[in-house]
Amino acid sequence: MTATGPTTAPGTAGAVEVVDVVALGESMVTFLPTRPGRLADVPSFDRGIGGAESNVACTLAAAGHSARWVSRVGADGFGDHLVEAVGAYGVDTASVRRDPARPTGVYFRTAGDRATDAHEVAYYRAGSAASAMSAATLDLDAVRAGRILHLSGITAALSADCRELMRELTARRPGRPLVSFDVNHRPGLWRDPGDAPRVLRELARGADLVFVGDDEAREVWGLRGARAVREALPEPAVLVVKQGAGGATVFAHGTGGAAEGADGTALHVPAPRVDVVAAVGAGDAFAAGFLSATLRGLPLRDRLRHGHLMAAAALTVPGDLAAPPSRDHADRLAALDDAAWGRLRLGPGWTQADERAEEEVRTP
Repeated sequence: MTATGPTTAPGTAGAVEVVDVVALGESMVTFLPTRPGRLADVPSFDRGIGGAESNVACTLAAAGHSARWVSRVGADGFGDHLVEAVGAYGVDTASVRRDPARPTGVYFRTAGDRATDAHEVAYYRAGSAASAMSAATLDLDAVRAGRILHLSGITAALSADCRELMRELTARRPGRPLVSFDVNHRPGLWRDPGDAPRVLRELARGADLVFVGDDEAREVWGLRGARAVREALPEPAVLVVKQGAGGATVFAHGTGGAAEGADGTALHVPAPRVDVVAAVGAGDAFAAGFLSATLRGLPLRDRLRHGHLMAAAALTVPGDLAAPPSRDHADRLAALDDAAWGRLRLGPGWTQADERAEEEVRTP
């Protein structure tokens, strides 16, 4: 799959522009503490934005792709802020609907590490505008007018209507876009936690490309190891099992690659060493890097490496979103031989570094 210029979606009277990626899901206004401490003790917060799917759209737009975010927000100031902030990254927000009866979701979090649960998060999203997303309240022509449609399991947890919308979008039908699905299991969002394993597996099996962390596969399905995940999810053409600092493993069939056997390709690519500033937003950035490389038709190894590099950009800044490296910079790093890739170490500011850092890792 290679990105091309904008076109219009067939059957829509030329009204909907086809973009590289459409990302559908809830985004919220995020309040980040101005200093460490319990929520009860923090006196003030800085405002930001947060949302797995819009994070992917923003990162892809910053990396030079055309991206559309589709969602619902309240007819309130927080909704204004979300639409303006996401749009400032170059994302098409024209298909975001405003709901006069429901508010925009917000959440507060402490400065701890979300990935290790050393944090507090207070969500105020019940009954939000996004929880009313459905086939009847969204422009499905705009949703489907992407070369890739990116979804996540978070949306399925928001409401019964959202769950049915996800089933509709992951149903295997001729002519649909390539469907990308990030499992993104959030136990606290499910009204009945017992629904999560069944629903998330159903949606993953309907997708073409699936991202799942090995930790969440253990948590939601009791699966241990990348191979066990693949055996449970044989349908997606591409399955990426993320293993944190240990790297990621991709399983693929139908890609036509030279390494593809009768059962498809299985490839592990280690992650570079990263001096972590904050473990937030890395999963969304990884997905964006992998999707960017997919749109460009790069081989599986390079798709994983671009995912790792985008994740490293997010890990070396305090917030959810980071400026990605330039495409040339990322391509040079992704093209390193295995020994040089293994010596790579990325810290704060690396995306703006000059080529001297790359020469250091090439030279033993």
